[in-house]
Amino acid sequence: MIDLRLLREDPDRVRASQRARGEDVGIVDALLTADERRRSSSVRFDELRAEQKALGKLIPKAAGDEKAELLKKAGELSAAVKAADAEQDAAAEETQQLLLRLGNLVHPEVPVGGEDDFTVLETIGTPRDFDAEGFAPKDHLELGELLGAIDTERGAKVSGSRFYYLTGIGALLEFALVNAAMAQATAAGFTPVLTPALVKPKAMDGTGFLGQAAEDVYHLDKDDLYLVGTSEVPLAAYHMDEILEADQLPRRYAGFSSCFRREAGSYGKDTRGIFRVHQFDKVEMYVYTTPEDAEAEHQRLLDWEKQWLTSLELPFRVIDLASGDLGSSATRKFDCEAWIPTQGKYRELTSTSNTTEFQSRRLSIRMREGKKVRPLATLNGTLCAVTRTIVAILENHQQSDGSVRVPEALRPFLGGREVLEPVAR
Repeated sequence: MIDLRLLREDPDRVRASQRARGEDVGIVDALLTADERRRSSSVRFDELRAEQKALGKLIPKAAGDEKAELLKKAGELSAAVKAADAEQDAAAEETQQLLLRLGNLVHPEVPVGGEDDFTVLETIGTPRDFDAEGFAPKDHLELGELLGAIDTERGAKVSGSRFYYLTGIGALLEFALVNAAMAQATAAGFTPVLTPALVKPKAMDGTGFLGQAAEDVYHLDKDDLYLVGTSEVPLAAYHMDEILEADQLPRRYAGFSSCFRREAGSYGKDTRGIFRVHQFDKVEMYVYTTPEDAEAEHQRLLDWEKQWLTSLELPFRVIDLASGDLGSSATRKFDCEAWIPTQGKYRELTSTSNTTEFQSRRLSIRMREGKKVRPLATLNGTLCAVTRTIVAILENHQQSDGSVRVPEALRPFLGGREVLEPVAR
């Protein structure tokens, strides 16, 4: 959540951010009203408590009618204090609930608009010309079936639509990608982490995933636990309710987890294959740093993602997402989209977000500089979403006979294999 002082000092900036997101602008005035009520009720409570304490000192010294009058007044004052305390609590709760509904402030350089209004920052690599090579590219599912790597038919039989099995070389390819991604991350100074797949409501809400993204979240009613859609959630909550020393920042973690998403609202989209599925594995980068270094760290995360996709020899582009496509917690988000030959377009493979102090305020994570304690900044970045990366590798590195060339950087993690060969059927 944002700083209430900023809201009071510059409400027009918050209104402009809400407008750019396509979100309710009226919530700003409702929040200002609730905050004023909270502060005034707090002052009123303090005044009544001070009067009550002063009266309490007079009563033992009084006698007769004076004492009776003071006792009567004490009873009235006690009721007024209780009422003021209840008003203070109600105003504070209303303020907090409204504050939790407010998105992070949009960065001034973010393009304004919806999903299609992004800005392309750069394009790296050139898509292959399969016509010039003399053959039509197969899609990833056909290739996966030829390689004995992907089985969606049995996945659907066992679990339903958007589930799958990775078998044989497909399973080995996943392990290779995860190990290669972790090797890059640890070389860059990240601490590898295996995270829980189930988290408490506070962790899920604290990262902002029970707002706009709530419909995509799996909830276990009996246990009141949530299945994570990304290890960003348990990594963000890792230092929940803690104070970190400023001279120990940045703290960088690379988390591996299975991820679970309902894919609500995606009916009819990417139904073939494993591009959009309900369960997948991912290596996620997460950083705790100072607010002053957050923008520079955001660029570093993007650079690590570009390094990863370049090592896989994939053509891709970098986009600056528009304001209406950021999600509630991000002030700015960059996506790296790989070229998918059979779709004839770029599709998201990695994403990195600067959430500034938004998540740390919600999760009560602060930094200490000398005697000063204040919120820190957090950032996240996908290094490898496994299934989508497999899609991109199979389609971009396929050969005319249905085999797939292994990128050089991945070969050491696949036992030296240079080519994935079709299996006998």
